[in-house]
Amino acid sequence: MKQSRLDKILSYIAWAVIIGWTLAIIIIDVEANENTNVSGDNTIISGGYTSSSSTTYESGSSSNTTSSSTTNNTSNIKSFPPTASAPPTSAGIDTCNLGTSFGLQSSFIGVSGSSHETDETCERIKLARELSTVHQMKVAGIAILCQDPRVFTAMMEAGTPCPFEGQIGPDAERLWAKYDELRPDYEEHKERMKTKEKIQAEQVMYDSGR
Repeated sequence: MKQSRLDKILSYIAWAVIIGWTLAIIIIDVEANENTNVSGDNTIISGGYTSSSSTTYESGSSSNTTSSSTTNNTSNIKSFPPTASAPPTSAGIDTCNLGTSFGLQSSFIGVSGSSHETDETCERIKLARELSTVHQMKVAGIAILCQDPRVFTAMMEAGTPCPFEGQIGPDAERLWAKYDELRPDYEEHKERMKTKEKIQAEQVMYDSGR
């Protein structure tokens, strides 16, 4: 069974969460082993300050005072890594490719990725339009759309069965009844037939008991 687009998006989100937790654990472990003072902007400052003063008194009322001070500062500014930008996935305007991209960024590392899948329903619509409008092959266009189980069921319910090997109308309906396993909606068709048979059997039992 093909994986739906929602399942793939949820899978990407799950992987992003796992990667995020892993990176968070690594960052916390690294920061726990550092013994430096870090300000809010990742600036590390260390150094010292010394000061000395001396006063010499001489005879009379005058005195000489000498003062000196020394300040040493060291700054180490850490910069963030470049932002992890998710790559574009669009292949143009008139396309049936659906793109998905994601990105995860921390102060330690960044991860990004993308993928795309083909929308088969979109392709069928474009092919049917091309056959019907450009090449005037309406039956072929309908046959393309009938590959979708929903369209096939709707056509049968409307009394206009999908073409079957060149046959249309009642002839196509008889062939689909004979080779029902070839129906695109075969699994749903089986369930409907079982339901009908059950209801008919119950109706027969009800009528016989009256």
